[in-house]
Amino acid sequence: MALIKTIEVATSSSVSIEDALAQAVAEVGRTVRNIDAVVVRTLKASVKDGKIASFDIECNISFRVDSRD
Repeated sequence: MALIKTIEVATSSSVSIEDALAQAVAEVGRTVRNIDAVVVRTLKASVKDGKIASFDIECNISFRVDSRD
């Protein structure tokens, strides 16, 4: 049986949605192994002077927990 944990992460990027997601996975990956999935819960684009200034994402990152067997 696999044990899966999920954590909530908020991130932002002035470049793209993909960059914001990559930053979230990279940051979590510094301390967590076995990341399996990212589910975007909310996506917001902040606008400044009529242009998109940043992409703000709240997401859940799921990972498998190593068994002790």
